[in-house]
Amino acid sequence: MAENKNKRLEVIDLGKIIKDAWNRKWFIFKALCVAFVLSSIYILPVPRTYTTEVKVAPETENSLSGGALSNIMSTMGLDFDQMQTNDAISPILYPDLLDDNGFASKLFNIHVESADGEIKTTYYDYLAKYQKQSPWSAPIRWMRKLFKSKKSSTDVHEFDPYWMTKIEDTVTKKLRKNIHISIDKKTAVITINVTDQDKLICRSMADSTRLVLMNFITDYRTTKARFDMDYYTELVDEARMEYEQARQRYAAYGDSHTDASLPSVRSRLDDLENDMQLKYNTYSTLSAQQQASKAKVQERTPAFTLVKGAAVPIRPTGPKRVYFVFGMLMLTFFGCFVYIEKEEIRKFFKPAEES
Repeated sequence: MAENKNKRLEVIDLGKIIKDAWNRKWFIFKALCVAFVLSSIYILPVPRTYTTEVKVAPETENSLSGGALSNIMSTMGLDFDQMQTNDAISPILYPDLLDDNGFASKLFNIHVESADGEIKTTYYDYLAKYQKQSPWSAPIRWMRKLFKSKKSSTDVHEFDPYWMTKIEDTVTKKLRKNIHISIDKKTAVITINVTDQDKLICRSMADSTRLVLMNFITDYRTTKARFDMDYYTELVDEARMEYEQARQRYAAYGDSHTDASLPSVRSRLDDLENDMQLKYNTYSTLSAQQQASKAKVQERTPAFTLVKGAAVPIRPTGPKRVYFVFGMLMLTFFGCFVYIEKEEIRKFFKPAEES
């Protein structure tokens, strides 16, 4: 093994490699020029994209205090308080909401406008009709159109997020690619990243996604409380109607028997008054429960703190044209060295093969 290693080291001659590269410098220069031109031609037509993010901290309801256990779990990257929440959908699951077509489709009808004002449409139409395409993907798009089904996918139909057409499914995949939701398990701060070809639309969708997510969380957290409030509101309306009817019966009977002193009349009037009082007590009790249910809705409504607002990005985030061209030049430079020293490289590996 030592002899083979020494033989390999003897084969490597850095001076000779540098000399050979210098002798072929014009070949390397021409190769780098060709690589620069070709990589520039390839990357320049690729549409540029912009990225922005928004951070929001939702209020969470905790049932237990973790104490020392919470501190231990926080060092492991876990949030004990988040695991102890009474909600079936904890904040840890919020990033998975975009996987649901029903939630993703709520972003389709958001109105967007481009920075130059030329595009004013819904986000669905923007993804479906106004996306800039790289010219290098034209052959692929042509092949897709060639083998596309003859059936029309633009027929008017009632939209069903769980039974989408092929176009709707494609747009939904683009939406999931552009919008990403993540959460910090330690701080519960939700981060929404949006990438789009237009910087103003990018910012608009970041804000809109935040609002849709906040509304979803609020609706989910207050569903039972709002159901109870609606139930008590219905009961209060019925109790009020029954009380008004009992009061009118009592007043009408009392007015028609003002001068009557018969025991039967007084007994009937007492019965009507008692019935009216019972109806009033029921109405009063239900009204109190209705107010309590309204307070419960307010109590269950989470508060959100905007940690970082969405800003219109100044510079595009992709593609990295300079890095791409530089990487291609480095790859070409390395390839030229391999080509020039192919014989030396073959000699370098030959002893290892024989051993």
